[in-house]
Amino acid sequence: MKNSKSESYASAGVDITAGYKAVELMKKHIAKTITSGVCSGIGGFGGLFELDLTGIKKPVLVSGTDGVGTKLKLAFLLDKHNTVGIDCVAMCVNDVICAGAKPLFFLDYIACGKNVPEKIASIVEGVAEGCVQSGSALIGGETAEMPGFYPIDEYDLAGFSVGVVDKDKILDPKSVKEGDVIIAIPSSGVHSNGFSLVRKVFDVEKADLTSPVEELGGKSVGETLLTPTKIYVKPILALLEQVKVKSISHITGGGFYENIPRSLPDGLSAKIQKDSLRILPIFNLIQKVGNIPERDMFNTFNMGVGMSVIVNSTDAEKTLEILKQNGEDAYIMGEVVKGEGGVIFA
Repeated sequence: MKNSKSESYASAGVDITAGYKAVELMKKHIAKTITSGVCSGIGGFGGLFELDLTGIKKPVLVSGTDGVGTKLKLAFLLDKHNTVGIDCVAMCVNDVICAGAKPLFFLDYIACGKNVPEKIASIVEGVAEGCVQSGSALIGGETAEMPGFYPIDEYDLAGFSVGVVDKDKILDPKSVKEGDVIIAIPSSGVHSNGFSLVRKVFDVEKADLTSPVEELGGKSVGETLLTPTKIYVKPILALLEQVKVKSISHITGGGFYENIPRSLPDGLSAKIQKDSLRILPIFNLIQKVGNIPERDMFNTFNMGVGMSVIVNSTDAEKTLEILKQNGEDAYIMGEVVKGEGGVIFA
């Protein structure tokens, strides 16, 4: 690497030596994510991971991929880059856990207009934190410097997760029955969906993003919106060990109306008790400032519910207890009823 330098490439806007420096800066963050299955270091052409199949009779790999979306625009405006990586990991591992799978490893992809090593390392710091929170190893990634394609001070961030589950333990929505209970696990905020609408509502390019807002408990709009997506892997894994969970839904883009039905079989609907929902102040502010109809809010945002879990009614209290023991103040928000697979508010 010491002799790797191209003046011609640099004149076109790509500094390959900056890439090497970024890798050196991010190594300390990546080291925090190493688990027993990691067989390779950073710098190879592929990340190696040895599967520990102890207790798993029929291993099935489960994968998920996603990005951070236009939430990144807030990171650019506030010049804060060490939390969006948590969002990137969360959007992937929270999907993988919906199948009952344990996330094993993660890879990221960062594309930028100019490789500023310190900024890239800050982004990876967040990715590494997300991996630590989910018990995943960060075994590889890619940073692509693309001048002329991305603005010089902007970047995109995406990644993917791979997990494993025993085939006989894959969560199956077909097991859901009428009378089952729907449990809400709270979100940490807007998470990483609906930001095209959020940015329009607050006109973020011109707005004051740093002053305290009374309706947000004294926090600023910028700080509130950049709050990282909550990662639910460890609480859900603990729950799966002790309760027969029937189905899980990760409430992302499309809100309640698109995501909860994905955890239901044909002929059944989710009846949600609207008064039970703990809607976060940021959603009330978005609705008020943007004059947004209630249905659009529930069809765009998580509204304070990051995940829904469906269990037999006899397991509801035990489920709440286990989640509470694992740091989640979950609550019952509804039940499964006969219907056409939609969401009904009562």
